[in-house]
Amino acid sequence: MKTIPAKPQARIAAEAGGRQVHESQNRSHNRSRSRSRVRRLIRFRMLYLMMLPMLVLVIINNYLPMFGILIAFKKMNYELGILGSPWIGFENFKFLFATTDAWMITRNTLLYNVVFIATNLVFAVSCALMLNEMRNRVLAKWFQSAMFLPYFLSAVVISYLVFAMLGEEHGFVNNVILKSIGFDPISWYAKPEAWPILLSIINAWKNVGYFSVVYLAAIVGIDEEYYEAALIDGASKWKQLTSITLPLLIPVMVIMTLLQIGRIFYADFGLFFQVTLDTGALYPTTNVIDTYVYRSFMVMGDIGMSSAAGLYQSAVGLVLVFASNFIVKKINRDNTLF
Repeated sequence: MKTIPAKPQARIAAEAGGRQVHESQNRSHNRSRSRSRVRRLIRFRMLYLMMLPMLVLVIINNYLPMFGILIAFKKMNYELGILGSPWIGFENFKFLFATTDAWMITRNTLLYNVVFIATNLVFAVSCALMLNEMRNRVLAKWFQSAMFLPYFLSAVVISYLVFAMLGEEHGFVNNVILKSIGFDPISWYAKPEAWPILLSIINAWKNVGYFSVVYLAAIVGIDEEYYEAALIDGASKWKQLTSITLPLLIPVMVIMTLLQIGRIFYADFGLFFQVTLDTGALYPTTNVIDTYVYRSFMVMGDIGMSSAAGLYQSAVGLVLVFASNFIVKKINRDNTLF
C-alpha cells in the first residue's frame, strides 16, 4: 500500500483549513448582514409602517386583478365563473387580427401615439423653457395654471368645446372665422382627413400643460452655478440653453418618453370616442384599438375578446419599454429608466 508523501498531506491539510476559515468568514459575514437588516428594519420601522397602507393598496388594485388574465384565454360563461369557463387558448386573440379593420386600427393607434409623443415633448419643453425665462413670477404662475387647467377637463367637456368650435351650423370656426373671409362652412364631422391634425392639436392643448410642469420642475432643479460660470465665460442665453439646460433635461425627457412608449398601443378612449362624437364617417382616421374593442363588445358582449385585446396591448407595451430602455442603455446608461 502506497503512503502519501508528507508534503502533499500538509498541502491538503492547509487547503482544508483554508476552506474552513473561508466558510467561517462567510457565515460570519451573513450573520452580520442579517443583523444589519434587522437593525435597519427597526430603525426605519415608522417609515415602513407608513408605506404599508400604500403597499396593500397597490397589491389589491394592481396585482390581484391580474388573475383576470385567464379570461383572455377562455370562452367566458358567467354561470361557470372564470375557472369553470371552457379554455379556448388563443381564439380570442384572433378577433384583433382576423378582421379587415385590424390593419387600420393598429396603424391609427401607433401613428397617433407617435405624433402625440413627439408633439408633447417638443411643445412641453418649449413652454417650460419660456416659463422659466419669465421674470414676472406672478404672470408665470398664471400662465402655468392656465396651461395646466385643460388636463383636468373630462373628454365629455372637451367634446362640447370642440363641437362649439367646429359645429357646422353654430360653430365659431364656420360662422365667425370662415364667414368673415368669404369661405363656405365646412362639415368637419364628415371630413376624416382633417381629424389627424385636429386630434393632435386637441391632445397637445390638453396635455402640454402637465408635461411642461414636469420639465419646468427639472429646469428649476438645475444648479445656478452652471449659469453663473457660463455668464463669466460670456455665454449668451441661447448658448446657455443649448449647452446647459437642454443637456441636463435629456434624462427627464428620455424617462418621460419611455413611459409614454409603454402605452403606445393604448389610445385615449375619450379623445377618439367622445371628441369625435362617435361619428361613423370619421372611422377611417379615428378608429383605434380601444374604440374598436368597445364597439365590438357592445355589439357581441364577449368579455373574453376585450380581455385579450387588453392583454395584447399590455404585453406589447412591456416589450417596447424594455426594448427602448435597452437601446438607450447602449447609447448612455445614465439616461435609462432602469
